[in-house]
Amino acid sequence: MARNRSATSSYRTSCSTSWSRARPPGPARSNLVQPASAWSGSRDVSTNTVTSMSTPRISVLMPVYNAAGTLPEALQSIAAQTLGDFEVIAVDDGSDDDSGMILEAWGRGDRRIQPVRPGRVGLVEALNLGLSRCRGEWVARMDADDRMRPDRLARQAALLDARPDISVAGSLVEIFAEGAVGEGMKVYEAWLNSLVEPGDIAREIFIESPIAHPSAMVRRDELVELGGYRDTGWPEDYDLWLRYHATGQRFAKVPEVLLYWREHADRLTRTDARYSVENFLRVKAHFLVNGPLQNRDGLIVWGAGQTGRRLTRHIVRMGRPVDAFVDISPRKIGSRMRDAPIVGPEELVSAWSRYRHPMLIVAVSSRGARKLIRQALADSGLVEVKDFLCAA
Repeated sequence: MARNRSATSSYRTSCSTSWSRARPPGPARSNLVQPASAWSGSRDVSTNTVTSMSTPRISVLMPVYNAAGTLPEALQSIAAQTLGDFEVIAVDDGSDDDSGMILEAWGRGDRRIQPVRPGRVGLVEALNLGLSRCRGEWVARMDADDRMRPDRLARQAALLDARPDISVAGSLVEIFAEGAVGEGMKVYEAWLNSLVEPGDIAREIFIESPIAHPSAMVRRDELVELGGYRDTGWPEDYDLWLRYHATGQRFAKVPEVLLYWREHADRLTRTDARYSVENFLRVKAHFLVNGPLQNRDGLIVWGAGQTGRRLTRHIVRMGRPVDAFVDISPRKIGSRMRDAPIVGPEELVSAWSRYRHPMLIVAVSSRGARKLIRQALADSGLVEVKDFLCAA
């Protein structure tokens, strides 16, 4: 699945802020260039009073790079939150447009907004620097080209309060663009928004990144304990979610759209090699080999096509051989790949029975194939997560 995003529902809110009357994903509003208010501290929306700058409950962590065209909208959506007990750690990663000036202006008007300007350090270092400045119990990620619904922080905080077993709180997302949103983006959005409860997210986590990074709220102490963000050459957010998963931490989402996720040609996931298909396969292989494939005496891969071939190249490079492939193509059945036989689905039970504790990885990315393969494996008596995982 390509890493893509898209648009569905409009939002409704009873919040009385001007932002709540905007209808994302509409055009940018010209009055967003300057901060909407000159608060000298945190505003308690329930009482409409200003409190001193005590330790906030939530830290909004937002890296910024050359985002002058969208940054005011992002800041306005944060300032309009119904839960006012937050700070914004906005790390300007060496922007050469007006981003820094915009942050400084908003910071003068609202003490909760704290610009950090280290120069050009790169995304991962900017995130870690920002994390080191976060004081809140929870850290909410945000990007400078997105918008959050006015009740986003309140809804995610309520989820984490009510469910102490949850480490990462996400939400549904709506993707918007100046022009049409691509079909691949719509498919990715629909898949993302179908995953809400911990079991759903854990089951699908090796297919793609199951949480939109700027929609996430996490417990700060847990993120710090995990080591923050890593610069590994593959996607830093997917790496983070897979580390959470590997340590047994759980994910859940508020089942409503709380983030409006902007799609545009200059988005980092389109321009940075870390987010290439190959690097997504690398990170999957790393966590599969060091996680679910540990202590398995057999590895069977369903899919001898392009996805299976590319994924297993990285798995084999990590020292884990493939014992058999399953495929439906008559051209492939009976041949070999990665020094392993390719068999038809009717031979799966026989191949499976040769091992005491095997694992099967589904690596077929054709649309609709995953559902059919899942059903075939269930009909064979295999149980997802325990016996097989989908990685495409």
